Amino acid sequence: MVAMSEDTRVIIEFVKVGAYVKVSAIDPLTRVEVSIVGDPSTSQARLEKTALKKLNYVLDKRKKNL
Repeated sequence: MVAMSEDTRVIIEFVKVGAYVKVSAIDPLTRVEVSIVGDPSTSQARLEKTALKKLNYVLDKRKKNL
């Protein structure tokens, strides 16, 4: 799996909306943003890991399409 970019900082945002939590992960260099929706009883670390995994997937896919 390809890492985000040389600068591995990522912005993570958690927003509780009713019965679920929306987690957004943003790569500040490419400005790519992904979101997942999860159960609020799931640990914050697991939700963050899932969002980062999705962000890596999207960035890797974009690199292959260039």
